[in-house]
Amino acid sequence: MAHLEIEDLGLLPYKIAWEYQQSIVQQKLNNPSFPDKLILVQHPPVYTLGTGATTENLKFDLNSFSGEIHRIERGGEVTYHYPGQIVAYPILNLRSYQQDLHWYLRQLEEVIICLLAKYDVKAERIKGLTGVWVDNTKIAAIGIKVKRWVTMHGFALNVNGDLSGFNQIIPCGIKDKGVTKLSNFLPSISVEDVKPELVKTFISIFECS
Repeated sequence: MAHLEIEDLGLLPYKIAWEYQQSIVQQKLNNPSFPDKLILVQHPPVYTLGTGATTENLKFDLNSFSGEIHRIERGGEVTYHYPGQIVAYPILNLRSYQQDLHWYLRQLEEVIICLLAKYDVKAERIKGLTGVWVDNTKIAAIGIKVKRWVTMHGFALNVNGDLSGFNQIIPCGIKDKGVTKLSNFLPSISVEDVKPELVKTFISIFECS
């Protein structure tokens, strides 16, 4: 059984968390006994684009945009991070689990589906699309990078807070579906409420200690 270390970084600028992830991945690549980690974080408002993402899914002019935006090494299109959203970065060696990227993506979706079921919120997959949906609106986005079976990046679950930043993009490049958050179903829910349940659910689904 793989051992998992949990780190909660609180609210942290995207670039700092990104560089920290990269350093952990490098340590794992250099040292097979380096522990797996599940990093939880919230980011100040920031847009990220995956490796092959197109700027056509941005509704603003990059030349005049004053906010924060990064092109990063995960797969997928543009997404938005903001306070009130739990971003989870599992840095795992999939040799300890299954060396199968489709399996890994489905496991991440399963973590979110099972977590939301604890709150009596029925979440589901949509065939052909990565992520988790409630009533045909996206509640969690997923984007990963895997190098020599070591994972980085992960998923972002909208818990509460202001979703208006999503109005400036076509989230994940999907034009006909909106986004939602857990507090639309449970108005008093907070990020701090959800974090321990997320950790327990992740450990259960991935069968680690």
